[in-house]
Amino acid sequence: MCHVLIIEDDAIAAMDIQGVLRGEGATSFSFATTEREAVQCARDQRPALITSDVMLARGSGPAAVRTILAECGPTPVIFITATPDQCDSCKSTPVLEKPFSSERLGSEFRAAAPL
Repeated sequence: MCHVLIIEDDAIAAMDIQGVLRGEGATSFSFATTEREAVQCARDQRPALITSDVMLARGSGPAAVRTILAECGPTPVIFITATPDQCDSCKSTPVLEKPFSSERLGSEFRAAAPL
């Protein structure tokens, strides 16, 4: 089972990400639109992989990811953002620019996901 936490404040983008990852083998999903929701989702069910936007409705994706990793331990992360230049703390993590390629997201997922 591969549970994915999708941190994304755009519902259409979140559904697109879910569709691609479901096609690649992800079996369950949690969704968060704010930094606080993301941390709570990870506490409720530990994700096997996280996708995150950088700019959220409230808070930031990188800040949520830092908190989640501190609490849950190492977890693969893929940032998907329209503002990659604002993702300085994301340097050691794949960063896909919106609009993202389904093929590239699938490839990054296959490389990172513990299936």
